Amino acid sequence: MSTMIKMVRAFAAVASLAIATPAIAAGANVEIDYQNWSFAGPFGFFDRAQLQRGFKVYRENCSACHGLRLVAFRNLAENGGPSFTEDQAKAVAAEYTVIDGPDDFGEMFERPAILADRFPSPFPNEQAARAANNGAYPPDFSLLAKARAAQRGFPGFVFDIFTQYQENGPDYIYSLLTGYVDAPEGVTVPDGQYYNHSFLAGEFISMAPPLYDEAVEYTDGTPMTVEQYAKDVSAFMMWAAEPHLEDRKKIGFRVMIFLIVFAGLLYFTKKQLWRNVEH
Repeated sequence: MSTMIKMVRAFAAVASLAIATPAIAAGANVEIDYQNWSFAGPFGFFDRAQLQRGFKVYRENCSACHGLRLVAFRNLAENGGPSFTEDQAKAVAAEYTVIDGPDDFGEMFERPAILADRFPSPFPNEQAARAANNGAYPPDFSLLAKARAAQRGFPGFVFDIFTQYQENGPDYIYSLLTGYVDAPEGVTVPDGQYYNHSFLAGEFISMAPPLYDEAVEYTDGTPMTVEQYAKDVSAFMMWAAEPHLEDRKKIGFRVMIFLIVFAGLLYFTKKQLWRNVEH
């Protein structure tokens, strides 16, 4: 009986820790606007048109400050991605300049990018990036959808195991991009910063609102609103962070089917081998 009491107390302690910790990690006043994503769930997939729109938003509104150093131009034309043609990807690459070398004289030189190159950083180094952004360092977008996320807390994360919720990164990015509002009465915003109720590190953020209605022209009839821009670029960042998401989910489903069939075969094999043996 004493052992059972100790187990109950231990479980209660773990549960209380699980309840308390996420509130600190996510921030007391962070507001997350959960979205419906095409890539959610075990059978999710990327919306090709959305990825292309998100890439357009990135290029026209975000690329001046945020890099994409782990994504190569050829990835734009690979399966599971934005599905640009090879010629389109080459045209995108040709608009960028990369530093190569050394040449025969030991000098570095600039040349137009090719499909094998990765997206060049908008700044030569971190110090230059901070100097251009009032001391703030704009994070690289390559893995941001996996590296930034608000914790859902207890018991939400328990249900997430069964629903396979893994979109807290895009949900947070969307909420951050649409979370710029006027500061509440009595709150003073420091100079050079902006009020954002979805920022994990606090209510004040150095990045100015990057999106405005009709800032990026869509030609497919999609609404040109801040909310739509935020959702499209968040989806694109999710692809950049996990370009093989669709393959992973397909393989995972096949593995689960295999394990179910294999377990059934083991069960009937066991029944066949031990059917005449008394237990």
